[in-house]
Amino acid sequence: MAAAAVSEAWPELELAERERRRELLLTGPGLEQRVRAAGGRLPPRLFTLPLLHYLEVSGCGSLREPGPGLAQGLPQLHSLVLRRNALGPGLSPELGPLPALRVLDLSGNALEALPPGQGLGPAEPPGLPQLQSLNLSGNRLRELPADLARCAPRLQTLNLTGNRLDAFPAALFRPGALPLLSELAAADNCLRELSPEIAHLASLKTLDLSNNQLSEVPAELADCPKLKDINFRGNRLRDKRLEKMVSGCQTRSILEYLRAGGRGGGRGRGKAEGPDREEARRKRRERRKRECGAAEEAGVDEASRLLLRVLHVAESPAPLTVRVSPAVGDVRPFIVGAVVRGMDLQPGNALKRFLSSQTKLHEDLCEKRTAATIATHDLRAIRGPLLYAARPPQDLRIVPLGRREVKAQDLVRQLQLEAEEHRKQRKRQSVSGLHRYLHLLDGKERYPCLVDANGDVISFPPITNSEKTKIKKTTSDLFLEVTSASSLQICKDIMDALILKMAEINKYTLENKDEGSLSDHEVDAIPGHVSDPRASPGAGQAGSAPLVVEQVRVVDEEGHLKVVYPSKTDLDLAAAHVTVLR
Repeated sequence: MAAAAVSEAWPELELAERERRRELLLTGPGLEQRVRAAGGRLPPRLFTLPLLHYLEVSGCGSLREPGPGLAQGLPQLHSLVLRRNALGPGLSPELGPLPALRVLDLSGNALEALPPGQGLGPAEPPGLPQLQSLNLSGNRLRELPADLARCAPRLQTLNLTGNRLDAFPAALFRPGALPLLSELAAADNCLRELSPEIAHLASLKTLDLSNNQLSEVPAELADCPKLKDINFRGNRLRDKRLEKMVSGCQTRSILEYLRAGGRGGGRGRGKAEGPDREEARRKRRERRKRECGAAEEAGVDEASRLLLRVLHVAESPAPLTVRVSPAVGDVRPFIVGAVVRGMDLQPGNALKRFLSSQTKLHEDLCEKRTAATIATHDLRAIRGPLLYAARPPQDLRIVPLGRREVKAQDLVRQLQLEAEEHRKQRKRQSVSGLHRYLHLLDGKERYPCLVDANGDVISFPPITNSEKTKIKKTTSDLFLEVTSASSLQICKDIMDALILKMAEINKYTLENKDEGSLSDHEVDAIPGHVSDPRASPGAGQAGSAPLVVEQVRVVDEEGHLKVVYPSKTDLDLAAAHVTVLR
């Protein structure tokens, strides 16, 4: 009788066991009640599926701890995603050992500490020996476990954004502790100092410590041999010149300034350094100069062609404005927009490359649309000003890409049925396409939408755009939007990356005009449309025509400015082959 009740409560588990699935996703409105009935834990039967490689349980406000048996029952687990739940204040029992785990996402929970026995796993032997990516963002952590590096010695990406950390554990930067760590993000914390020992992170490429309480940046940071991208914005640095540099200069310039010792002209380390280390540093600097010089020489012609020109609101004859309704504050509050003119999507596979680049950004920087969502529109099909609002699902109507007009609640229901049908056909728990993002709407009483001056919904993030504003091969002027439930800075960073990718695609298109075109049935032609060469500044010219990026203002209901993109600090691109004209 009890077994029958469990099967009825958790049919996904019975199906996964019967079909020997390797992937399992538990989400949806009924999940909270079932987890609450299980005592705020995952059901023990879940840990009797030893073939699982991927497990995701997300958006469940009643899940307080995974429950005992996970490590013993899921030895082949490669990816564990437990984001946007209520895990905390610790993990009891600890997660590891999980010998095959490579990706661990615990973001958006209520974790306050991860002490031994209530953390990620043992340090000796390492509890997570193969872990490559760890996401602890959006929690309440005040400190990191001192033995994190010993528990996960092969860590490559560590995301600590949005916690309450005031320091890193000293062991994190011990020589050889994390030899593969290439990305460290700890923005929006309370960090007061950064140890000079960070120079021991030999593989570090990206460091984001923005919006903390740092007063100094150690000169030793310049000794990280692979460091390419740093962000210290939002810190009150004592060196005011350095504070200005971190807001407007490229990483290479900042590192050179640190290497020279800042305004003091010396590195100020309190003791003399050995000649061997100084000589090694000198050789490293010379090698970097040679590499950078070669890259710059190779990129001279590129820079002359790959240009971005920023058009200020005051310079635009008809600037576009987005007005934000207060109703989106509880749903998806952050949005930035931009107008880009001069794209040439007609030759060859330019349109396919453009759409593929968006898909890749959604998978990577946007973290499968959980961090942010991109939408691109044909500007000619839009009438401004725009309204960013939130509406009940039964009141939101849209013509989705490739579909007929439908209410949002009916569209979501239709996609859910399609997803279930796909699962049955493919005999696996995961789904593809738009179906992967339905869980992002779980528990929402209102859905976000972008509406033009005609009253047409042109965007329903994070699900779909409107067929009305669909990008075609004849599109040359675009309106871009990025929305997020997490952070305005995430929106700006992703918009930067999108515009850079558009510039690269446009350059490639201009240099490969003789590439074969797509066949007619692959093109969404506009009936009666005659191409106007003036509509595409890049077409028919030499490769010197820049993309024009027009500022878009986002205002509140009273018209007060919330954000303008691109501002002076946006599009601060470190790419050597891009020149931004302001």
